[in-house]
Amino acid sequence: MLRLALILTCLSLAFAWPKSVFASHCLAYVGAPNSLVPASVGRASEARAVTITYLGHSTFRLRTPEGVVIETDYAGRFGDDTTPTVVTMNHAHPTHYTDFPDPRIEHVLRGWNPAGGPARHDLRIGDVEIRNVTTDVRRWGNRVEPDGNSIFIFEVADLCIAHLGHLHQKLSAAQRALIGRLDIVFAPVDGSYTLDLGSMIGVLKELRASLIIPMHYFGGESLRVFLAGIGRHFDIEFADAASVEVSLESLPNRPTVLVLQRY
Repeated sequence: MLRLALILTCLSLAFAWPKSVFASHCLAYVGAPNSLVPASVGRASEARAVTITYLGHSTFRLRTPEGVVIETDYAGRFGDDTTPTVVTMNHAHPTHYTDFPDPRIEHVLRGWNPAGGPARHDLRIGDVEIRNVTTDVRRWGNRVEPDGNSIFIFEVADLCIAHLGHLHQKLSAAQRALIGRLDIVFAPVDGSYTLDLGSMIGVLKELRASLIIPMHYFGGESLRVFLAGIGRHFDIEFADAASVEVSLESLPNRPTVLVLQRY
């Protein structure tokens, strides 16, 4: 019965979602139709790398092989004077969004829908496909804002990259199915404002990405506790810079947490 319920839930979400999502190399809609499962990984025809720079807090800059620049959880100017092509935002706190984005930005993707209901994004620009899966956000007084956060997924250079945003909840089976296969995950590890660290580690184990990059930690203690916990399951590496180039071929052979320096 549980398996049947999961299949029905995934089907209802699948038919409600924009059709172009199912051309995704991170998702596959398989069967007659009777299941929604992560896509298998194919070999890239050539080594293409994405440059990932940690600007601080929850903001990463992604530069694709064709030069599309994306900044995550954008709250205004962050880093140098680079104008991103696309920004994503979340609604948890003003440090994760702005009501006044730079007008030169071509695409502003809000992870919540100001008109109500879930935000839905499925944007193809240059060599990157950007889509989202919404989650709820806690508010003061135990209030919940439904769909106030989005996990944004970036499909580029044969990689599947997810930014968990201001994640406050464990993921349902239906949400995991819509997320699909992941290679790289940006994960908040403050352990209090977002999901507690034990639950966050559980989510990351379920997502089974090759590379985890921590974000949204304040001082070193929550990062230390996170690394001590996840180190039982993942290798740990420390970069000596804020940027790293990643391709499908360069992904680690074992699940790895990579701690980037702040920009």
